[in-house]
Amino acid sequence: MAEAPESSIKQAEGEHGDPRLPRSVQAVYLKPLRRQAKYGVPSCDLQLRSYNVRNVDFFADFALRAAYYLKLPASGPIPLPRITERWTVPRSNFVHKKSQENFQRITLRRLIQIQDGHPEIVEIWLAFLKKHAYYGVGMKANLYEHANLGVGKTMDVSLENLKQVLEPKWAHFGRKKNLDTSEKVVELLSSERFRHTADAPLTRM
Repeated sequence: MAEAPESSIKQAEGEHGDPRLPRSVQAVYLKPLRRQAKYGVPSCDLQLRSYNVRNVDFFADFALRAAYYLKLPASGPIPLPRITERWTVPRSNFVHKKSQENFQRITLRRLIQIQDGHPEIVEIWLAFLKKHAYYGVGMKANLYEHANLGVGKTMDVSLENLKQVLEPKWAHFGRKKNLDTSEKVVELLSSERFRHTADAPLTRM
């Protein structure tokens, strides 16, 4: 067998002669890589909420790494103001009502913003985060959609087409009935099957 060259052996070993970790393993101990936004157009604002700082920071790091590998320019995590909630509950009643106990709950928040992202890629990113959601971390996403000028005219046309499809179906609901409904009722009442069931004696089930 041919021996490995010394150059490859030195590259595989670290400064102190220890075996070097693979690049994929080294990336876990480093900060997540980021892509620079070219135009700065916001596509999605993802807000993470948790009661534990470790959980929210861990999942924010995971979300940034997933955005990098999906080629989405991401910025953050930006710390948002904490939400502090306090309650006062009496420990006992009657004479000991003055003995009360205070409780406090602090919600930590982080914001991750995606810029210049394709809507389909952003949906894939959010679905991936939802599938691999971390316990104790809530997510809230605000998506931004962009359209060409004159989008109002196309919306009016689509609304008219939708009305043409729904009007025949909605005609059978509510107090407003058309001629077709009344004709079907008359046809049902005059059928032999209905007469046969109407003249039959009542029986217990």
